[in-house]
Amino acid sequence: MQIVSATLHRVQLPLVHAFQTSSHRKNHLEHLIVELTDASGAVGWGEIASPSDPYYCPDTAGTSWIIAQQNLLPALLGKEFETPADVNATWAKVRGHQFAKAGVDMAAWTLHSTLTDQPLTQLLGGTRSEVIAGVSLGIEPTLDDLVTQVGRHVDNGYPRVKLKIMPGWDVEAVRVVRAEFGDLDLHVDANGAYTESDDHLTALRGLDPYGLTMIEQPFAPNNWLASRRLAGELDTPICLDESVEDLDDLATMIDLKAGSILNIKVSRMGGLTPALVAHEVAQQYEVPVWCGGMHEFGIGRAANVAISSLAGFSLPSDVSSWDKYYARDIVLDGVMADRGRVQVPTTPGVGFTVDTDFLAENTVESLTLTA
Repeated sequence: MQIVSATLHRVQLPLVHAFQTSSHRKNHLEHLIVELTDASGAVGWGEIASPSDPYYCPDTAGTSWIIAQQNLLPALLGKEFETPADVNATWAKVRGHQFAKAGVDMAAWTLHSTLTDQPLTQLLGGTRSEVIAGVSLGIEPTLDDLVTQVGRHVDNGYPRVKLKIMPGWDVEAVRVVRAEFGDLDLHVDANGAYTESDDHLTALRGLDPYGLTMIEQPFAPNNWLASRRLAGELDTPICLDESVEDLDDLATMIDLKAGSILNIKVSRMGGLTPALVAHEVAQQYEVPVWCGGMHEFGIGRAANVAISSLAGFSLPSDVSSWDKYYARDIVLDGVMADRGRVQVPTTPGVGFTVDTDFLAENTVESLTLTA
């Protein structure tokens, strides 16, 4: 493939239901869509799913725009590449900025998929025709509101529910949900909100009797030793998310036993290319993995479904139906879960048709670079 032009689209869509984590509340999403055009006229699409603010990670839509414009995309223009991995190698010297890298890497994969007329899942080595979807629920104003939200998604057939937690919204929330929904596959995600203070540790220990599938990212990303200590104390497995941005971090997690489950989030790890390697390493060390999400639009969501079809993704992934988040998506007939099961797209490229008219209507800024 020879990339002759690259366009960034800054797209905003409102959420149908506000989403709150331990750090912030959001009512809309602003992501960057990457459009790569080959000399043949074929197009590859990717999604930079950076948050708007630097609460989940240092990357934001603003910083990702700058890095993609100044450092990632210019290095591709006019050059020929055999594989997406070759594209990914062009920014080996760029430190950090995983979300920007992920969107460009994703666009290279979907372009390669189109040019070779092979479904993305096939190129990635996926072995499943459908994947199991879980749903992620934010912190609600009241416990009654939380029960209502969980019930709605359980009624829709989702077999796993993830609850966002924070100090003061943890044990009681889990107790109420467990009492209402029995043996539901349930796990919690703290997004690094806890410390090793006495009250925080008491709360985390208080979650242990409730049969959770995992406690995800209880401590700050670099607090490896706290994760290791908690993992050694609880029966509930510790899953790491924000802590593992690259393969060196994964090696640290495994060596320290700071976590026993890995959330392979394509955006956080810099794209499909490094996510594939992380999957291979995890399999080697018998670490269960699942695919987390960033409330992606249809392009990023389709890529998440494709990688979730790989053999090592043994736990439900955050690939719930697009209409949980948006009244309308930027792809036509996008990812939909039927009783918690999502069919893996078999059409080359993104796997769905990008609605370019709707994309344009919701683009607040765009930029095109040419060779």
